[in-house]
Amino acid sequence: MNIHRALMDINESPLYVLLNPSINHAQKDLPITIYESELHIIDGIPQLIFAQASYTIETVEAERISVDHVAHLKPSDGGSAATQLAAHLTGTHSAIKMLNSRIRVLHHYLLAMQKGEIPCENSLLRQVSSLLRRLPTIESEKFRDDFLMEYNDTLLVSYLAMFTNCSSTMNELVDKFNTAYERHTRRGGRTSFI
Repeated sequence: MNIHRALMDINESPLYVLLNPSINHAQKDLPITIYESELHIIDGIPQLIFAQASYTIETVEAERISVDHVAHLKPSDGGSAATQLAAHLTGTHSAIKMLNSRIRVLHHYLLAMQKGEIPCENSLLRQVSSLLRRLPTIESEKFRDDFLMEYNDTLLVSYLAMFTNCSSTMNELVDKFNTAYERHTRRGGRTSFI
């Protein structure tokens, strides 16, 4: 309780999470128990006690996409880099398409709410406002700088890949030329390869 009271100076209502480290394969829920403090009057004296709190786990689509991406990662030695990149870009493209469709649905819903076609829900408006405050401002100078930096880095990596590919092709060509030249000189030919 002394630790709890000290934490209450920092956080109004800290939670305690008890993790059960034993493995139970039959258990479907997370192996945790959450406790919160409650003020009870015992023998006429107010006292803090810990009471078990229920919880539900809610995820947003971005978290599910991230977890799905991590779950499907291949080891670095499995598959070529191109196939791994293609799979990553396909997943990213699908996530962006899904996000775009959900934004459209939300936009149409908010327009209908604004026109009075559906009743106004303040809790939903607060959630939308909270979500929008988390997004970076696209018109800011910092966003432009960060965007250009990322864009330039992407172009640089693309150019580097192209030069590496060209260099590899050139090395193969030089190797073939050297092999042909060595065969020709062994036969006693005097023709130049220029």
